[in-house]
Amino acid sequence: MCGIIGYVGHHDPKGILLDGLKRLEYRGYDSAGIAVLEENKVEVFRSEGRLHRLEEKLGNRRFQGHVGVGHTRWATHGAPTEVNAHPHRVGSITLVHNGIIENYLEHKETLLKLGRKIASDTDTEIVAHLFDIEVSKGQTLHQAVLNVLPKLKGSYAFVILNDKEPNLLIGVRNGAPLLAGIGKDESFVASDVQAILSRTNQIIYLNENQFAVCRREGVEVFEANGKKLSPEVKTIHWTPEQMEKAGYRHYMLKEIHEQSRALTNTIESHIDQAQGKICLAGIDSAKSKLKNIGRVSIVACGTARHAGLVGKDYIERFAHIPVDVDYGSEFRYRDPILAPGTLLLVISQSGETADTLAALREGKNRGVLTLAICNVRDSTIAREADHVLYTNAGPEIGVASTKAFTTQLAMVFMFAVEFGLINKTLSEDAAKSLTSDLLKLPTLVDKALTLESAIETIAQELQHHTFFFYMGRGIHFPISLEGALKLKEISYLHAEGYAAGELKHGPIALIDRNTVIIVLAPKDRETKFDAGGHLASLSQTLHEKTMSNLQEVKSRGGKIWTVGGESEAGTAFDTESDYFTAIPNSTWSLNPILLSIPMQLFAYHVALQRGTDVDKPRNLAKSVTVE
Repeated sequence: MCGIIGYVGHHDPKGILLDGLKRLEYRGYDSAGIAVLEENKVEVFRSEGRLHRLEEKLGNRRFQGHVGVGHTRWATHGAPTEVNAHPHRVGSITLVHNGIIENYLEHKETLLKLGRKIASDTDTEIVAHLFDIEVSKGQTLHQAVLNVLPKLKGSYAFVILNDKEPNLLIGVRNGAPLLAGIGKDESFVASDVQAILSRTNQIIYLNENQFAVCRREGVEVFEANGKKLSPEVKTIHWTPEQMEKAGYRHYMLKEIHEQSRALTNTIESHIDQAQGKICLAGIDSAKSKLKNIGRVSIVACGTARHAGLVGKDYIERFAHIPVDVDYGSEFRYRDPILAPGTLLLVISQSGETADTLAALREGKNRGVLTLAICNVRDSTIAREADHVLYTNAGPEIGVASTKAFTTQLAMVFMFAVEFGLINKTLSEDAAKSLTSDLLKLPTLVDKALTLESAIETIAQELQHHTFFFYMGRGIHFPISLEGALKLKEISYLHAEGYAAGELKHGPIALIDRNTVIIVLAPKDRETKFDAGGHLASLSQTLHEKTMSNLQEVKSRGGKIWTVGGESEAGTAFDTESDYFTAIPNSTWSLNPILLSIPMQLFAYHVALQRGTDVDKPRNLAKSVTVE
């Protein structure tokens, strides 16, 4: 999850490296460092804590060298101290690393027997020693890569400098993401495209067990066995301006307010508006296979898993196919049943989530059809899945996912409708009705965002409580999980999400006057379909039962904030609650997306009131690329 950037060209690397690290800091901020090769000698600068400490240490220092690497760390091996910070320098080798070397202790014991001095607690330094041994024998850095890689086990990406070869750097990928960028008389290597997009949009994505040899003149890519490749150069269409705060105080707030536009991009890129039909080009070639699917297994992590839980409801209702939802971190370790006729659907914003990627590979190894929903084009998951549907949300920088989540919900909704048409469990008219509802969504989201001022007031009044209990029923239950996760992530308050009907089975024991209960209770107009997939009726479900749950917590002294629809204003949901917020009236299928807006705004404003770092919450990184 660490951030890596490397540069070779004709400019002072300092500004390029620091700018790249600022754009990568969401990947880790325990410590940071840069190294610059100058006059055949590498100078290393490292600092514990946030990037500004490194900037203070560098001050106005300027460099004459034109090669350097930078790193921002999320600690795995060794505490987040300066001695454990990257870059690590051993002999003539300087190295930055993301990932975990699983057999580093074995190598460490061998190195100690050879009389090598180990300065840090990291697995990274061990790799630097292995490379130094090779170049000390007279090997080139290229040759050293070929010799060292077979000795390493684990998932990693690293970038290496050698004092003796001052005009190149090498980036290696095995498991953790890494890419190379091609500029004019300069080359780059980075863990994310954001780090270098202000310098170039010409990108080579490294695949597994590949390495890039970067010189000013260009980039060469090789397999781990030394075979030279002819990689495809991709043109990235995100702009640097898309990744700036645009006047907002935090990336998270900017991305909350971008949701209407992001959803418009998601929807319009997958709908033929002239015909009012969903058109998912990403699965066009899979339609004949989807007709034979008898089960869907959704795998994701964190927020993406909550999107999967909503997706389960969509797919089962529209396509009449049973769906299970798994944690990516658990999936492959329980010998999952992936019988023929199973669709493995993975969801990941970054397309680099290690556990989700491992699940995808498990599915491919077992020969089942795989489909990915992700945001980042040409990410590892997008490249390896049989089929991919892009959310087109644009770059998301804030660690706490917002627009990525709501666009995932919209994407899985559209897939479920298309799946229903393929299975003939939805009629054309019913699909058009659902599509028509979806096209109204960006306008409804804009209306929900006008609730921010009222939600900020509620956040100010509730921020001092220490336990928050989110509850919802049916399709709202996953949003209670997501709301609780958002509050935990950025305010560090204890929060739990529960299916409201489970209150009586234990959780109600936790409720007292110090507890805040957040009730998700819009009055769903649930769409019913007959056996032919035609619209049959509209009915209200679960609403009265949720009211009963609200009364249960109220009688035990809990402070209640209810988020319902406009039609609930003035009803018992309003009068029996301490606070009431009305989202725009909508259908059951869109309510999860609309409910997400108040949950995000509440978490943001509670965190703001409590003084936490909203965009860089402690112990968290945006993209979890290690197990």
